[in-house]
Amino acid sequence: MNFEEHGRPVEILLVEDNPGDVRLTIEALKEGKVRNNLSVVKDGVEALAFLRREGTFAGATRPDLILLDLNLPKKDGREVLAEIKDDGTLRRIPVVVLTTSKAEEDILRTYDLHANCYITKPVDLEQFISVVRSIDDFWLSVVRLPPKA
Repeated sequence: MNFEEHGRPVEILLVEDNPGDVRLTIEALKEGKVRNNLSVVKDGVEALAFLRREGTFAGATRPDLILLDLNLPKKDGREVLAEIKDDGTLRRIPVVVLTTSKAEEDILRTYDLHANCYITKPVDLEQFISVVRSIDDFWLSVVRLPPKA
């Protein structure tokens, strides 16, 4: 799906418990090429409730792209990823793992769970913003995302 052709903003779900990383992601996406609506949840339980439109998230818009941290409270990102990819109504939503972990075990496990991309968060502020912009450039401008179900 090309968002410029359809004139609607891209819906992004950011699953991140670090307020600083949330602020930086918001800032980087504001300066991106593609209009977007960013929804933020702070743990894995909220992420799944949002995606399944449960409880306070009953009116949530289905995201076109998920940015998922691995180290989350309540339910970690690996569990969230596994549930997303096991759910026939959610599995086609691309999931970009954006995490501090450089562990080979995490990289292998998330790809085994069918993550679409694995990115290690840079510690440097400017590099972090650059990485988020590159996600915006690639996933929202170059890649054709599946239509909403």
